Amino acid sequence: MAVAVTAFLFVDSGSAPAGPRALSSDEANRLAVTRFRNYQAGGRAVTINVPSTAGGLTITGSIDYRGKVGYGVVRGTGRDTSSDGLIEWSATTVSVHPMANPPEKAPARPPESGWYSRPLQKYGSSLDSSLAIALKLGNDRPDNAELLPQNGAAWAGEDRLDGREVDIMTGPSARTKSGTAGEGAVRYWIGSDGTMYRVRVAVASASQPVVIDFDTQKYVPVRPVPGVTPAR
Repeated sequence: MAVAVTAFLFVDSGSAPAGPRALSSDEANRLAVTRFRNYQAGGRAVTINVPSTAGGLTITGSIDYRGKVGYGVVRGTGRDTSSDGLIEWSATTVSVHPMANPPEKAPARPPESGWYSRPLQKYGSSLDSSLAIALKLGNDRPDNAELLPQNGAAWAGEDRLDGREVDIMTGPSARTKSGTAGEGAVRYWIGSDGTMYRVRVAVASASQPVVIDFDTQKYVPVRPVPGVTPAR
């Protein structure tokens, strides 16, 4: 899988039966197509929860998996509200529009002015790492279902999300040299058709995992920030 980052192995209480175990053929196929499903959909509505020692950040918006760009509202939780406003990002660029009182939902058309752009940081920023991970959850082709189990992908449990029955699976590199499951894998909540509904993954710059939930609101097509044409 392309999302090869330091991860947090997590099992929800109540998930049953307990894992991990080897993937079945059907499970491997669903894990192999889960990022491709996002690409096929064109875009998905997302909520990204970014941990922080100052309280954390929540991004609510949409990701265009074909255009490789995301857009939404960012809010601080706890005592960190310095980043509140609108945000749009690609694999290389982050554009922010600071707002003291951001709306519940980002306007369908981004404001004409008031944007500040900067390069997306590859290291040291929990926010930027989270944004980059979210973009990588779409791919224009399925992964290799045969290689996933060989590289450590595993089934980890079952859960219910918004009334949906889902399987929890870990991506490659989920097993230690002794063959037991260990830290080092992205964790996916996947439906019966391979649709991705949640992802948990840790980043080196945060002590708690990033949580990305899908279909948390209606998808709104992503429009470019005026005057900004980020490189991909």
